[in-house]
Amino acid sequence: MVRVRAAAGTLKLLSAREGGPEMDRITALGLDVDEGMVLIAGDELYYGSDAIHALSLLSSRSGLFNRLNFLVFRSKALSRVIYPVLRAGRNLALKLLRRSRINNLELPENDRF
Repeated sequence: MVRVRAAAGTLKLLSAREGGPEMDRITALGLDVDEGMVLIAGDELYYGSDAIHALSLLSSRSGLFNRLNFLVFRSKALSRVIYPVLRAGRNLALKLLRRSRINNLELPENDRF
């Protein structure tokens, strides 16, 4: 798990499957949580590779995983290249686990990975 620097504040991990006001806001903006992660930092929303890039900048540099995370994702360009590979791996894992899509945008015939 990524450790967030104390100066960045508290990180709250939410389940998109449980809904709530954050998901209502994300859906209203047309962001598909099946296709990208979302980071809400104050009033700002970061989506997909921008979210993982911003999260790496907020993370502490202590520990091997956190240092590696920072080194890889501090570059926006590298984040854009690597993020789709990570998303594809996530989607494959969810498909193998037979999990359904969240489909927060209520797209037709979009219930399975």
